[in-house]
Amino acid sequence: MKKGFTLLEMIIVVSVLSILFLLAVPNIQKVMGIVEKKGCNAMLKVVDSAILQFRLDYDEYPNDVSDLINAGLMNEEQIQCSPTQQVGISDGQAILQ
Repeated sequence: MKKGFTLLEMIIVVSVLSILFLLAVPNIQKVMGIVEKKGCNAMLKVVDSAILQFRLDYDEYPNDVSDLINAGLMNEEQIQCSPTQQVGISDGQAILQ
């Protein structure tokens, strides 16, 4: 008797793995979106803290994030929330642009 898998068994295994993969991909994409959103919200809080520190140091609100960078309260990497969004300032609050 030969040892090994038949063609039917291989087709069944590949089909089951394909179905599992197709079910997992949308869930992974959904989770990645949630993680990105929470990361951006956390970045907004960091920028809000820097805005408050700027206000305490200079008795005025910064006009934009470049004021925070020039004051040494943030660096340029911190204003990029995601590949498509940057953090900005409007009316003394951090916003996504």
